[in-house]
Amino acid sequence: MKKTLILFLMAAVLLLSYGCSDQNKEDGQPDVVVTTTFIYDMVRVLSEGVDAFDTSLIIPAGEDPHIYQPKASDLALILDADTLIYQGLNFEGRMADVLENGTSVTESFEETSLLQEGEGEADPHFWFDIALYKSAMDTVCEKLSEDYPEHREAFLENKEAYFRSLDELDDYVEERIEEIPESSRLVITPHDAFGYLAANYDLEVHAPQGISTDAEVSNNTIEATADLIMENGIKAVFVETTTNPDRMQRLKEIIQSRGGSVEVVGTRDDALLSDSLAEAGSEGDTYISMFKHNIDTITDHLK
Repeated sequence: MKKTLILFLMAAVLLLSYGCSDQNKEDGQPDVVVTTTFIYDMVRVLSEGVDAFDTSLIIPAGEDPHIYQPKASDLALILDADTLIYQGLNFEGRMADVLENGTSVTESFEETSLLQEGEGEADPHFWFDIALYKSAMDTVCEKLSEDYPEHREAFLENKEAYFRSLDELDDYVEERIEEIPESSRLVITPHDAFGYLAANYDLEVHAPQGISTDAEVSNNTIEATADLIMENGIKAVFVETTTNPDRMQRLKEIIQSRGGSVEVVGTRDDALLSDSLAEAGSEGDTYISMFKHNIDTITDHLK
């Protein structure tokens, strides 16, 4: 019943917005519609030097995909897309039904390559595993090559050049993590977005919230996190750009009430980028600059 209602609303939106979407295509270009900033950056890299389509982003930079509620204009873009690419693994939690006819960048992932949370729920934050990010980019490259075959060679050349940059990024991350004493490699964040980072780079992560921000956090969980910080002498906890900083401030208050101290990192311009890249023109507005921003921030405050 729910899916039938959604499909009915989608059809109504498409009819109401048909004139608007026609205006969006006045240049005659096909429209590649993507859900997240990570996929938008993949398409940007792959299509460098290619004038084959326009790219539209559904979830703006800085918004939380876990809880993003699509607008009528978003549904119109999705329904009228020539190419639709989304992340999957329930990352776009409130949009799943309207994305079924698109291509998921995670569709080729082996189940064993994914981290699991709870009873069989895969952690969707795969982009902190560079190998998985490459695999996702392979899928995007294949889809673009299928839909725009005359540009296949350009897509492949751009991908191979970029993969070399990702290998250099991997080396950079390893070198920076080595600066942190092993006893200090505990990263505390609001929600559990950095599991793949920890698994690949000898870090430990802990978050009061699970892998989705669309969940409640109990006072007991906050207190237990404070215990962990005190027991391990952790110097800093980190705010994320797409989460409410109040939880980290609450942790700081609890620790101070116990006679301890901890720095809350991210109240200015140094919040970690977890579920979204930064806005265009800001530090962290590409995948590589986002990764370096996070690693530099973590290392500089824990070493």
